[in-house]
Amino acid sequence: MPQLNPNPWFAILVFSWLIFLTIIPLKVLNHLTPNEPVLMNEDKHSTDSWNWPW
Repeated sequence: MPQLNPNPWFAILVFSWLIFLTIIPLKVLNHLTPNEPVLMNEDKHSTDSWNWPW
């Protein structure tokens, strides 16, 4: 039964995990977000307390 022979399938498994763990994360991490997050000043966004109408 060829399915029980681990010779070619183990090599395919090892090489595929090698690709998943080395090449693909490097390609994903090289992408840049179009809008980088910017720290906002807290003074500009201060609000007053709300006066309830009742």
